[in-house]
Amino acid sequence: MKYQYFIAFFLLAILTTFGQVTGKIIDVDTQEPLEYATAAIFKQANKELVTGVITDINGVFTISNLKKGTYYLEVSFLGYETKTIENIVIENSRTKKVGTLGLRIGGNELDEVVVKANRATVINKIDRQVYDAKVFQNSQGGSATDVIKNLPSVSVNGLGDISVRGTTGFVALLNGKPVQGNAATILNQLPANAVERVELITAPSAKYDPEGKGGILNIITKKGAINGTYTQVNVKGGFPSIEDYDNGEAAQRYGADITYNVRSDTWNVSLGASYQRNDVTGRREGDVYTIIGDTFTRFPSDGERSYDETNYSGRFTLDYTPDTKNEFSLGFFAGKRSKDRRADILYYDNHSITPVNGTTRDYTFQYYNENLRIRKGDFVLGSLDYKHTFTNKSKLSSSLLYEYTLLGGPTTNRNLAYPNTQVILQDEFNTNDNPLYGIRAQVDYSFVPFSFGNIETGYQYRNLDHKGDFVYERRNNTTQEFELVPEFSSQVDLTRTIHSGYVQLNGKKSKWDYAAGVRIEAMDRVLDLKDKTQTVDTTYSYNYTKLFPSASLQYSINDATKLKIAYSKRVERTASFKLNPFREREHSETLEQGDPTLRPEFIDLVELGITKKYKNGNSVYATAYYRDVKNLVNRVNQVFNDTILDRIYSNVGKAHVTGIELGTQFKATENWSNFIGGNIYNYTIDGSYDGRNVDSDATIFSVNANSTYTFNDTASLQFTVNYLSNRKTAQGEDSEFYLPNLTFRKTFLDNKLVATLQWQNMDMGLLNTNEQRITTSREGEFFTTTNYVLEVDRVILNLSYSFNKNKNRSKFIESEFGKREF
Repeated sequence: MKYQYFIAFFLLAILTTFGQVTGKIIDVDTQEPLEYATAAIFKQANKELVTGVITDINGVFTISNLKKGTYYLEVSFLGYETKTIENIVIENSRTKKVGTLGLRIGGNELDEVVVKANRATVINKIDRQVYDAKVFQNSQGGSATDVIKNLPSVSVNGLGDISVRGTTGFVALLNGKPVQGNAATILNQLPANAVERVELITAPSAKYDPEGKGGILNIITKKGAINGTYTQVNVKGGFPSIEDYDNGEAAQRYGADITYNVRSDTWNVSLGASYQRNDVTGRREGDVYTIIGDTFTRFPSDGERSYDETNYSGRFTLDYTPDTKNEFSLGFFAGKRSKDRRADILYYDNHSITPVNGTTRDYTFQYYNENLRIRKGDFVLGSLDYKHTFTNKSKLSSSLLYEYTLLGGPTTNRNLAYPNTQVILQDEFNTNDNPLYGIRAQVDYSFVPFSFGNIETGYQYRNLDHKGDFVYERRNNTTQEFELVPEFSSQVDLTRTIHSGYVQLNGKKSKWDYAAGVRIEAMDRVLDLKDKTQTVDTTYSYNYTKLFPSASLQYSINDATKLKIAYSKRVERTASFKLNPFREREHSETLEQGDPTLRPEFIDLVELGITKKYKNGNSVYATAYYRDVKNLVNRVNQVFNDTILDRIYSNVGKAHVTGIELGTQFKATENWSNFIGGNIYNYTIDGSYDGRNVDSDATIFSVNANSTYTFNDTASLQFTVNYLSNRKTAQGEDSEFYLPNLTFRKTFLDNKLVATLQWQNMDMGLLNTNEQRITTSREGEFFTTTNYVLEVDRVILNLSYSFNKNKNRSKFIESEFGKREF
């Protein structure tokens, strides 16, 4: 018995010799938490560093596994004065709370500070992975899309569609603010030079809007920490195309943007302007056949498919902080954008055979199709934000955003005789005006922290009014007058109102981090349709009230190894163009139409992950995930007539995705660093459309690799490759797609001037870079295969000059509604 007491006493003595220190780091002036601040603990006797950690999104840190003794703590953040807390005594396993530590912006700035360290490409947290944008040099001078396509979860196909974990259904945030817009358009509008880091939130909490199958991409822009002025000018110029693909016009690639920011203790004023021209040459090769009754029609094709894209805008933001408790922010953003897609295609050897299995041609016919689709968008945005911190440290924040966007643009479609293209066989013109009005208002309240964690609650209101006036006309070859085509013309009015509220708990206990919450959302959707000739209104209504729960749990085995598990319920709301049942002509062989009765997709997400850090900044992580989708919206093709296919959006059933992400960062040598990420998943569809099964079962993988060799402090060379495997779709298959790039970066004039020379889409006539074949078919009805070949071996030079040392603290608003429909 005495022996047992001795063993118990001995074990208790061991367990009680370790303790931990916890606290929170904030900006003493704004009272805002400082994420990624550093907390390092030292032995007080000999000043030996024991360990260090970084703060989470709430500025909270915990240093565990401290032996009995006396220590001192240093907390710091870039641009702020370091604070030291001495005489921290660890006597047993209890937690030593140092409370809230306020850091003040440094008053005495050094002329230069050089810090040499292994910069972490990815930081894994309880609900997200955080990626450092500065590591991806190949993206400089481009857009945010060029940044995020390096992430293991992200892939980009030959048509420019961005996918997260195999789905294009994800939401983009800008500095944590929700943006109801097409994510690809938003990312293409944002300069890569302005991106500080990207957060992939794969299991979002109830605080976030529940939209998005693949989760959330939060784009964090660069911000400064010190008073003064900041001016940066970026200039981009593209060298002439090496391969022009016999396009009618040479591609133009150039642009410039300027940012001016002045900040004081009370005011923060930001001005910005940008202009970008980014053309892409290319061509497409196609082969299509249809079967209608006993008639077999085949129409192979070849010709130009190129893009001319122009963006220019102006931005203004004013922040006013009269005291430590209040902050006001006013913002405006206005601009124009245009993207022209030209498809000038020769359809040759177009013939019909009767019967289907016969060998005798009824006739042979060829024609030349000129198709130009212009997509424009003029927009004006305004926002007003207010934050208040109470004496008891609770916080109230509110935000109001208004947007007016005029979307639209004509499409011309002319079928000409060949080789005599002076003969016009058919001349069609369709245009649309899509004015969009959007309002978002929200209020959030954060309670005084409790012993078990922080509680937040909030309410959000959204209203979208999207009108569409679609006019399709065809020239009468006898009268030469354009006449209305009723089946392709309509008026559409979509109104969507959403009320939502949430409660969220975030906490930390010993080695456990936890978060749980629930969001309730009530959506009301009204779609009003009017035929252009009959002027008869048809109204479709849909509404729901649903709960969207979420929960995350993370366990720290030690400072280097962490396990996590998470669940989140999501929704994928339907975009306006997928609801319009009136056909829109994309080009000669394709129509596109929606379904006014489409139901939103409802998604359940589960993930399980592990992260492991090693010495010298090396790390590895793996995350297994499962996604279950109900009311799956899928695009299916069917025959419209002998030479035209109809693309239709429809709810086809269910989908299941099971996958795993893998990532590693390692240094092969002192100057050679690497980051490699991959994603492999199985995608199955179990559904039906038009009495037929729409089934698919495929295993797909992607790899994004980044390898950088640093010659010295001012010069480096980086090679990247993005690879996406073959993919089975609901009605066919997409071929593999890959993009290799090489970038040389050199700084001059004490790092004020940065030159980046990029060799994009490396091919040299040896590879099939930037090329993808898309094939669909339906037995007994049609077969179509199209090979999209876009420009390779592009050479671009980017120059960036900063006129002073201060960091950029510019903050600009982004589109909430319109970019989704652009």
